[in-house]
Amino acid sequence: MRVVAKFGGTSLGSGDRINRAADSVAAAVEAGHEIAVVASAMGNTTDELLDEIKFDADEPDRAEIVSMGERTSVRMLKAALSARGVDALFVEPGRDEWPIVTDARGEVNAEKTRERAAELASELDGTVPVITGFLAENEEGGVTTLGRGGSDTTAVMLGTYMDADEVVIVTDVEGVMTGDPSVVEGARNVGEITVDELRNLSFRGAEVVAPSALSYKDDDLHVRVVHYQHGDLLAGGTSVTGKFENLIDMRESPLACMTLAGRAIRNRPGILSDLSTALGDSEINIDAVASGMDSITFYVDTEFAERAENILHQEVIGEDSLSSVSVDDPIAVIRITGGELPNQPGIIHELVQPVADAHINIHDMITSATSVALFVDWDDREKTLEILQDHFQQ
Repeated sequence: MRVVAKFGGTSLGSGDRINRAADSVAAAVEAGHEIAVVASAMGNTTDELLDEIKFDADEPDRAEIVSMGERTSVRMLKAALSARGVDALFVEPGRDEWPIVTDARGEVNAEKTRERAAELASELDGTVPVITGFLAENEEGGVTTLGRGGSDTTAVMLGTYMDADEVVIVTDVEGVMTGDPSVVEGARNVGEITVDELRNLSFRGAEVVAPSALSYKDDDLHVRVVHYQHGDLLAGGTSVTGKFENLIDMRESPLACMTLAGRAIRNRPGILSDLSTALGDSEINIDAVASGMDSITFYVDTEFAERAENILHQEVIGEDSLSSVSVDDPIAVIRITGGELPNQPGIIHELVQPVADAHINIHDMITSATSVALFVDWDDREKTLEILQDHFQQ
């Protein structure tokens, strides 16, 4: 197999851990696999370097300074591999083999990077390149960076562009866990997770794989997350499946908007659970939920609107914190899902403004880590869909 193995800062945080990393790479090479390595800065080196910049440094100088963490790591790991008889070379910005190029806006130049990565891949036979993660090179040859989690981005990007079979993210967690083992008891490893699921977790604080990295994963590339103590690059951990796609999807059937008002809903523990259970017990599926200071809104299929209204009305009668329920239908929902949505400042404005300019009223908007759902009148659905497609997919 052709494998890109990324070692995080923790997995390279000491001489012993560098030895462990080198052992795992050497074993994979001995087994006949083509290996490219991406290395993060040792431990917390990057943060420590940033903390010591107590002066006004421009971006090129800052990039050069923080690059020293990764530059040190690749030299250390290359030397450890050479000591094991592995033919290795370190690859950093400025070298002829360097693959990742950014454009004038600081974004990855996919065409040039793909071309250079293919050239690097052609040299893998018998040689292990140890590549600085997080860093890039602009068109003038200066050092730039890929932002937080940039080493993950380096690895998955190169995995795709080098036509690798698998990217292995070696980190300080045992793959993806069912919960934070430092907080909850009985947390266990998840054997498989989709890109969509992992990106949503990552944007909400799960530090497993940088969300930006997963934008580069395609269906043909396997990604696995393993613990640095595992010792085997080719087995174990959590497999990440699928690819993240940019989609604009409109629900084919209309929804009914069921809004419950109450003066102290937010202070009533369990109110959302009770209302959801009442609908679920009657086999009414909830498409979406929105809550405000003094209201909760459920969106259900219009086919079940009358039954849902009666059920919720019974809850209003029996619950002091609720005062009334109202129904509005038919409502359309259009969902925008995009890998880069969370990284685009002003994206909500860009989506909402053209809809408002067309004098279309937005009943509701629900956002998640990687999606935005707009609720509009059923009669406005086609026009809204057209506007969002024009602005989001241009």
